[in-house]
Amino acid sequence: MRNAYIRSVGAYAPEQVIPNSWFNEQLGEDVDTWLRENVAIFERRWCAPDESTADLSEKAARVALDRAGLQPEDLDLIIISTDTPEFVSPSTSAVVQDRLGAANAGTFDINTACAGFVTAMDIGTKYIRSDEQYANVLVIGAYAMSKYLNKADKKTVTLFADGAGAVVLQATEAPGAGYLHSELLTEGQYNEWMGIYGGGAKMPVTHEVIDRHEHQLQFVRRFPKALNPQIWTRMANNLSERAGVSAAEVDHFFITQININSIRETMEMLGQPMSKAHTVMHNFGYTGSACIPMAFNQAYEEGKLKDGQLAYFIGSGGGLAFASASFRFGASLEK
Repeated sequence: MRNAYIRSVGAYAPEQVIPNSWFNEQLGEDVDTWLRENVAIFERRWCAPDESTADLSEKAARVALDRAGLQPEDLDLIIISTDTPEFVSPSTSAVVQDRLGAANAGTFDINTACAGFVTAMDIGTKYIRSDEQYANVLVIGAYAMSKYLNKADKKTVTLFADGAGAVVLQATEAPGAGYLHSELLTEGQYNEWMGIYGGGAKMPVTHEVIDRHEHQLQFVRRFPKALNPQIWTRMANNLSERAGVSAAEVDHFFITQININSIRETMEMLGQPMSKAHTVMHNFGYTGSACIPMAFNQAYEEGKLKDGQLAYFIGSGGGLAFASASFRFGASLEK
């Protein structure tokens, strides 16, 4: 049966490093201690003033293409997941397609907030499995949330950061490596709890909207702490049940990097060591749609990915949206 496997991975983070100490000075209080002890963030990367989502996406894409041994014109489809788009319209993926010179690729963006990268991988996989004209699909998760932060709001400004990660999904008919199962889930009743509410059709940008900071990211209500660990654990167990494996047989868990304690709790509920869950928030902050492929990329660069290993990708974000997918690696991901 025709399937999709992960041919390569790449990532990029801006050069500008913002340490926790910067916020101590800006906010006039010690936030470094709280960030270190509660979310394990020590520093993050922010875009330069002339850098944006398409820039991050392009650079991550070029790394993934180079590692895959592909030229841009080999791509059949580009999917970008972001909720910090280059423009309201047209799509960020159209911009990136032009910059790459991927003349043969169709494009579209998706927005399921920070669950978007796993959702986009699921979509790209389904294109490959269902239509033989799609052999090489580039999936990008990109985030330039520093552009949407209220720099005086310590609830958001200290956590969110910028980056991009990309994978090339490639068609194969060989047994073994590739996509296994996935699941999408939404708890839509939380749609007004966190987001960027100004700038769309509901609330076009006006002076009043800007004065209320509604064109910037806002935490409106505090989410239940148990929500992410409970749903992540359930989704992981669902993947295991469908594949007929135990959690102990999973080699890697790549989970949304919003809170290291939520990841720890999830691994405890699954009865698995934290060493299986690769984390990158320590030096990159929370990078939304990009955090899972950035963690995946770092694991690749550290030589942790081996032929035949099983990985779960589990993402969550505003909406609330959740997505999970399981893949078995091929030899192409061995460094």
